[in-house]
This record gives sequence, C-alpha cells and structure tokens, in this order.
Amino acid sequence: MITAGEPAGIGPDCIALAWAADPDLLRGTCICAPAAWLEKRCQQLGLRLPLREVASPQASHDVLNCWNPLPAESITGPVTAGATAAHTAAAVIACIRIAAETCMQQRAGAMVTGPIEKAVLRDAGFSFPGHTEFLAHLAGDSPFVMMLASDALRVALLTTHLAIADVPAALSVQQTLQCLRIVHHDLHERFAIDTPRIAMCGLNPHAGEAGHFGKEEIDILAPAVEQARREGIDVTLPLPADTLFSPAMRTSFDAVVCCYHDQGLIPIKALSFGEAVNITLGLPFIRTSVDHGTALDRAGSGKVSYSSLVAAIEAAKSMSQRSMHASQ
Repeated sequence: MITAGEPAGIGPDCIALAWAADPDLLRGTCICAPAAWLEKRCQQLGLRLPLREVASPQASHDVLNCWNPLPAESITGPVTAGATAAHTAAAVIACIRIAAETCMQQRAGAMVTGPIEKAVLRDAGFSFPGHTEFLAHLAGDSPFVMMLASDALRVALLTTHLAIADVPAALSVQQTLQCLRIVHHDLHERFAIDTPRIAMCGLNPHAGEAGHFGKEEIDILAPAVEQARREGIDVTLPLPADTLFSPAMRTSFDAVVCCYHDQGLIPIKALSFGEAVNITLGLPFIRTSVDHGTALDRAGSGKVSYSSLVAAIEAAKSMSQRSMHASQ
C-alpha cells in the first residue's frame, strides 16, 4: 500500500516516474490516493501510464491501481504542482489513516509513505509531529523507533524531532532499553538477522570520557545496555560517535542506536543520500518511507530522483516476505 503524500509535491512524480521506468517494481502494490492526483501529474510529465481507480485495495499488475477510499465530497478543488492547498489536507490525512488500517487488518503486507507537507496538515488540525507519531497513535500508541537504512548503514534514533538542548532530559534508562529491545526484535524478525549486532552511540564527545564531558553515558546508556545484555541482546557500551561511523567500525554492526536526530542522519545521508529508507520499527505492520521531503519547487518538472521511493518499495517487499516466512 503506497500513499502519495502531499499531492502538490513530488510524491506523485516519484510514483509515476518509478512505474514508467520499471512497472515490475510496482506490480503487487496499490496506491492509496485519488487517481486524479496522479493523472494530472502524468500529463505534466508527458507520461501515458495505465491508471485505474478501484473501489477496494487491489494489487497492480498491468495497470497501476489507485484506491480512492474517500467519499467524493471530501475531494474538493484542483491540485497544482508546487502550490499547496488547504482543501487537500483532510484527504492526505485520511489516506494515511486508511492505508494504515488496511495493513493492520492484514489486507496489505506493508505501507510505503510519500512525503507530506507538515505545515499544511497542522493548519488543518493535524496534531502530530509527523507520519511516524500518527501511525503509532493509530496502532494504539505503540512504542516505536525511527530507523534510517541503506546498504551502507542502519541507524536507529532514541529521540527524533527535539531541540538539541532538550535531548539529555529526554533520555532515560527505560526508554533506551525499550529502543534496544525493538531494534533487536525487528532486525531479527524483519531483516532476518539471526544474531543482530548493535552499537550504542554515546551522547557526548568521546562518549563522555569517563564522565568528564557529561554523565549520560554512565547514568543512562550503560545501565540500559547492561540490562539488554542480560536479556541476550548483543550491544556495545556507549562508543564515541567520531570513530563509530568510520568504515572499519560501522561495518562491524547491523545497526547503530543514536541519541538524537542529526547524530544518526548526518552519517547515513553522507553515505547514502537519496538511497536511504525511513523505516518505523515497533509498529504491528511494516512501514517504510522515502528519506526526502516534498520538494515543491521541483514538482511537475520531471527533474526529480525517485531512487528513494524505489528503495522504500524494495525494502517493504523484502521485509514483508521475511515476516511471512517467519510466521510460517
């Protein structure tokens, strides 16, 4: 199940361009969005794609199926590439919600989300920081972990969209332990790694240098690691970030748990910009996403890369197949 995200952004472009380049990639998927959002963008891009609006979630084969689960009266006004409009916000939110519910009902094997324009949704009453928090809410406030993954690196975040000044107070032993449990579980179940190896990244320079540069490593991270080890989780004590992401170090681990947003996203985007996949761990369904925003200024231009969408779809399919095999 793929959501287009912000219809004025490059989400529809990426879907259309990906199908045009490799229809096989999108076979077995369904777009949860009004077909009109893609039809107009295809016209702008000069693409003639076989689109069909269906009344229920049906997998695409020779035709790209667009499932519009919304009542006709909820789709009002035109969509113009590059120009956001308040009247589309409710439809964007509803498509995300319905796609997630479809996955939780096991009518779809995974969910791939396109980029949203958060400011537009917030103006319409959307009270969540982003996709991830909304999906966790729909899943009954399920504890979750944000992971960015590529062939070169996987990073999981202890905190996400927080000011740097607020990060130390947001860390706790229990929250760190919960993150380690989720990362270990999903690496095993959804990535088919028999004995996952996890690196714990320190918060402070030199991982605190024995408490001289901060005590979070001693008071919070190390106790969580020690408990995780007692539970059979293979995880290091806090390591300095400046050496952990070196080639020799990072290839020794299946994932790195980072304390804050940029600590994890800077190295993975430096290594794999445009190819990384945003994966939400801990949900009762598989969710992947592109690692870029709406790029409103490039919507409809044809000058966009859809490589992150390709990676997100491939990751969702792979994780779904592994989960099915694990449950058999």
